[in-house]
Amino acid sequence: MSLVEVNFDGLIGPSHNYAGLSLGNLAATSHAGETAFPRDAALQGLAKMCGNMERGLVQGFFLPLPRPNMTYLSAIAADAQTDRALIAGAWSASSMWTANAATVSPAPDTADGLCHLTVANLVTMPHRAHEWPDTLRQLKLAFANRASFAVHGPVPPSFGDEGAANHMRMAASHGTSGVEIFVYGRSGGPFPARQHEQASRIVARSHNLDPERVLFIEQNPDAIAAGAFHNDVVAVANEQVLFTHELAFADPQSAYAKIREKLPAAEIVEVPASAVSLADAISSYLFNAQLLTLPEGEMALVIPTEAWETVSVRNWLETMLAGNGPIRQVIPVDVRQSMSNGGGPACLRLRVVADPDTIDPRFLLTPAKADMIEGIITKYWPEQIGPKEIGDPALAASIRQAREELLKALDLMELS
Repeated sequence: MSLVEVNFDGLIGPSHNYAGLSLGNLAATSHAGETAFPRDAALQGLAKMCGNMERGLVQGFFLPLPRPNMTYLSAIAADAQTDRALIAGAWSASSMWTANAATVSPAPDTADGLCHLTVANLVTMPHRAHEWPDTLRQLKLAFANRASFAVHGPVPPSFGDEGAANHMRMAASHGTSGVEIFVYGRSGGPFPARQHEQASRIVARSHNLDPERVLFIEQNPDAIAAGAFHNDVVAVANEQVLFTHELAFADPQSAYAKIREKLPAAEIVEVPASAVSLADAISSYLFNAQLLTLPEGEMALVIPTEAWETVSVRNWLETMLAGNGPIRQVIPVDVRQSMSNGGGPACLRLRVVADPDTIDPRFLLTPAKADMIEGIITKYWPEQIGPKEIGDPALAASIRQAREELLKALDLMELS
């Protein structure tokens, strides 16, 4: 079995809009009420996927969930005039951020030698709490090989779980046994802490992880209050490297010491607040980046163009590249439509270390499949959606048709 890291990006759905539903997500709330461009959003996300595929990386994808979610709309019995936020929640395309789809523990870390995936319950935010049943359907389909994968339902809803956005894995290489780091929150001033410590502990136990190879680290409440609603807004790890802001963790020096104790070869690349303020780190999504090992062995950081355009961030990155650190390339990508809703390159992907041959091939990207998906997006995705159009029956019908066309083209009608 040849284990590699496969990044599964969420195809941005045809209902992509800016309803500003995510409390604590400053980008999403600051753009609330603006006109969104679903076609551009989906093409930007697809281009990012193709870029990684062209670099020789295995690239997967997940499909948009059914929207508007009629089961949810029926359950909440919302009034079209007074319950606009609830109705917008049923239209949300937030499943595109697949870092929140699940938490993943690769086979080298688990006692039974299976890759375990636990779908996130996302209970903190109403517009996301109804995602998990449809996400679970996709996970069970993509990872149906029971000799390789174990797919779990969500942890109990009393414990908020937001998936891989609050989980990091460090190892000498993707295919070797690693250290799994679960980051939880307690309080964040005016904003809720979305990852409960007990949710992380439940996932670790469900995945049959060795307690000696697991860490539970508290996120800095100041970072949550500043808008780092998930840990992946202020830190990202890849193999032996942790790339982090100085203010990411409640007790950074203790966190680093625990990581080095478990993984002596760990390299901590810390960006000091004196060089890049917490505000700049969060607004630019410097850390909400894909930290990747390229086929030739070099490590690259895929960042949003907003990060490259932020003076303090660019200055720090150029200094880093001029040195001899482990990150040797910085690759800016345009995902502005996603960024305006509060999700950068890291939000858009779920990392799964597995043998690609054990994954349902319908969920793996190829050049021909990318061309086909691009054609469907161009033909069927709405060009734009304004706030007053959310709830419109004709638009809802076109959104459903767009998704159906994609399912038919990918031979995935069982997700209809």
